[in-house]
Amino acid sequence: MLFLLRMLLMGLHFMIAGVLGVVLGICRPFNPDNSRYCARLYAVPAMWLLRLRVKAEVDSLRTKPSSCVIIANHQSNYDLFVFGTVVPYRTVCIGKKSLKWVPLFGQLFWLAGNVLIDRGNAHKARRSMLTTTHTLQHADTSIWVFPEGTRNFGETLLPFKKGAFQMAIAAGVPIVQVCVSTYVKQMKLNRWNSGDILIRSLPPIPTKGLTMDDMPLLMQTCREQMRDCIEAMDRELQTAPAITGEPRRIC
Repeated sequence: MLFLLRMLLMGLHFMIAGVLGVVLGICRPFNPDNSRYCARLYAVPAMWLLRLRVKAEVDSLRTKPSSCVIIANHQSNYDLFVFGTVVPYRTVCIGKKSLKWVPLFGQLFWLAGNVLIDRGNAHKARRSMLTTTHTLQHADTSIWVFPEGTRNFGETLLPFKKGAFQMAIAAGVPIVQVCVSTYVKQMKLNRWNSGDILIRSLPPIPTKGLTMDDMPLLMQTCREQMRDCIEAMDRELQTAPAITGEPRRIC
């Protein structure tokens, strides 16, 4: 019963947040900071409705360079709400072109200045990547990417795709890794307190001076560091008392 009530309220919240986000996008279209406001708009009420308690230790994300590539592990559609509380200033996201057909959310995503990539068209995908490289170098904006390319549903990290690392090396900007604990299989949405989640960011990895020949090692290093961080957070949650308080937010 509680699960059904939550899903009904979440559906209503999703529509209201979508309308408000589209209005924001129309008032200031393609402003790269729209994503941060819209992320909060979705995340803050949703985390209260879901009663998921988050502890965020993200100093390296809060103090990140003005332009960087942010990579994070991707578990489920709930990532929109879980990561929404920590999206930093002037950060846009890369998503698949089919998102634009999602009512309200797709239009909001586009108006927020995010990048839509047609994965089925290699030429258009490359052109989009070149655009993001220019954005990183000249627009004082960061780009958030899920390098696995799809959801892992709480299993081990999937192999990383090259796009995020190609962008970072081509633009010469650092990579900031953001890790979230394995929550998708642990959360119990039919209980009042649905579960605890840890989010942790790692120190930036510089890419200036690297070439595409260095990319395989860079990808391997990032994946191993993120996997170790996720496993450490999972162990902490198994042995530590429940998280208290509300999610920590980044202004």
